[in-house]
Amino acid sequence: MPIYEYRCEACGHDHEALQKMSDAALIDCPACNKPELRKLISAAGFRLSGSGWYETDFKSGSKKNISGDKDAGSKQAAATD
Repeated sequence: MPIYEYRCEACGHDHEALQKMSDAALIDCPACNKPELRKLISAAGFRLSGSGWYETDFKSGSKKNISGDKDAGSKQAAATD
């Protein structure tokens, strides 16, 4: 479930809520109880890296562990030039 960020237009209180995507947006501010809560637009705060299902199961050959191979991109760029 995603974490949504909200800000109250009345008092400026910032609030985070763990909600389903299908849940209705929150309206009432938990700090001042006024119906002035607005959903903010923000970026997700995670990155898939390291050894795990994504790194090992869906890649093959020399691309098997790209997060641990920091200069693989520079070697590949030099080979294509």
